[in-house]
Amino acid sequence: MLDLGQATLDAFGVQLRESVVMKWAVLIIVLFGLYQNGLAILCYECNSAINSMCSAAVLPDSLKKNCTDLDKGVTHTLCRKIIQHVDYETNGQLPMSRVIRSCGWDESRYKNTCYNRAGYGGRQEVCSCNKDLCNSSSKLTAFGIRTSIVFFFFSALLNKL
Repeated sequence: MLDLGQATLDAFGVQLRESVVMKWAVLIIVLFGLYQNGLAILCYECNSAINSMCSAAVLPDSLKKNCTDLDKGVTHTLCRKIIQHVDYETNGQLPMSRVIRSCGWDESRYKNTCYNRAGYGGRQEVCSCNKDLCNSSSKLTAFGIRTSIVFFFFSALLNKL
């Protein structure tokens, strides 16, 4: 029978405990990230006809809205961005374009996609998405940054195991 010294057994026990702790830490981080995504959605809320910053390339933090603040009988599950063009004078309004960003709840086939509508002297492109702040001008969102960080730590921890 092979006689392993007490020091060898102790070192093996420490490695085993560290491995278990690392795996639990990874699991907790991943579950926390998933739980946070299910709690609420953050969207930009604005109308460029009222606030010109709504059509800016980089949107200010002041336009961020926690959509649960708006939940009144409806659970907001997505963000929406509408680019609206009025091509002809209508009801005393001169031709113009505007950007409207908002929280939404439409679960139709148009979720996470864009569609166009036209009529009555105007047209609009409506896009919806279900990630935090995805109705911005930028493709890089807080969700994408957070997801990248979680995956970075997850892969770093797995490499140590």
